[in-house]
Amino acid sequence: MQINSDGSSAKKIAVASGAFMGLAHLLYLKQYIKGAFFALIELVFLATLPITCSKIYDLITLGTPKDHLPVKLRDNSVFMLIDGILFLAIIAVFVVMYIISVKSAKNTYADYCRTKRFLSQKASVEEISGRAFPITALTPCLVMLLVFVIVPLLFSIAVAFTNYSAPKHITPANTVDWVGFDSFKELLLGGSKWSAGFARIAVWTLVWAFAATFTCYFGGLLVAVKLQESNIKLAPVFRFIFILPYAVPVVITMLLWKNLLNGTFGVVNRTLEALGLLSYTADGAVKTIPWLGNATLAQVVCITLNLWAGFGYFMMLSMGTMTAISKDIYEAARIDGASSGQMFRRVTLPLVLYQTMPLIIMSFTHNINNFGAIYFLTGGSPNVADSTTTFAGGTDILVTWIYKLTITLQKYNYASVIAVLIFVVLAPFAIYQFKNTKAYKEGAV
Repeated sequence: MQINSDGSSAKKIAVASGAFMGLAHLLYLKQYIKGAFFALIELVFLATLPITCSKIYDLITLGTPKDHLPVKLRDNSVFMLIDGILFLAIIAVFVVMYIISVKSAKNTYADYCRTKRFLSQKASVEEISGRAFPITALTPCLVMLLVFVIVPLLFSIAVAFTNYSAPKHITPANTVDWVGFDSFKELLLGGSKWSAGFARIAVWTLVWAFAATFTCYFGGLLVAVKLQESNIKLAPVFRFIFILPYAVPVVITMLLWKNLLNGTFGVVNRTLEALGLLSYTADGAVKTIPWLGNATLAQVVCITLNLWAGFGYFMMLSMGTMTAISKDIYEAARIDGASSGQMFRRVTLPLVLYQTMPLIIMSFTHNINNFGAIYFLTGGSPNVADSTTTFAGGTDILVTWIYKLTITLQKYNYASVIAVLIFVVLAPFAIYQFKNTKAYKEGAV
């Protein structure tokens, strides 16, 4: 079929490419290999359309109760949810490929109008291998990203809008239903111990994240400044010692401190007892300090030990940043009569913050989800008023509570709600703060 080279056939190309993938390439543009490739994609999609429709229907219904059948033969709502999301992703990929085919046809026709000739089949293949090489090379990565990241993420989000929880809605014995925002309302606005527990843990999570981030940062910065200003020859040795707590895996250090701070047989209390620093009860028993047995004291211990374990990273980071600061600046400040404190406030701190602010934001987001520092030290303990219902202790942060909700209580819908809320609140905050840093705006990151 003939087309004009003056651009008047643009509508014909658009209609043909929109009617069926690759049709314009086959009928008008003489790109048979590319057209056959696009047409094959749509044929495969149409051939599997009944299966796709079935999976989408299962995603909408999540199965029907079939109590009269054996458990193995009943509808598994979780599998239906996963399959449905996977097929939605396949549909999204097909739509993207359809758009690419239409744009390819329009671009090819524009090239024909400019050059007044069609590409040969060999040139067409070379064009595909050249122009489309980045897409072709990235396709395996994109597929893996879709299957192993995006689909599980969407599944986790979707669970928040279901009633998937023990004991009534555990598959395959029972089906799961869509409940909309009911789980959000129960957890946030229910007026029960669940909502009170969520509020308590959310507040402590924010306090923990701020305290853990800024104590480590400014602790590491102060140590770095002192080591740089001092002229002792053993400064490298101290740097090595200070970085050791950060270099050792957190699971080892926190489990070690958990035993050291044990209220009954821990080395810390035994040492204080031996030194006579602990008081005694009326019957002569030692009043040990409940380092991890009192909720408030345990929270302070968590922040303190996180400082001990994490300041070394910011110390090395600050020292590396300070080496880029010209010594002439400090010399000029000394000539002007600035003290060490003034030089720190006016010179060192602003310049180091300029370079490290994005890392502070990243550290803050990390600490909100810092599972190991809390779980391996306290396990979320000690118990508080709502622990019997929510299974959340006095030092649990949201991510450790999610772990308990899924592994112990099997409240998958509540755990998913919390995960969604963490993402909704944290992601925009982190992006906004990151984009508003001076370093990002000036392209110095």
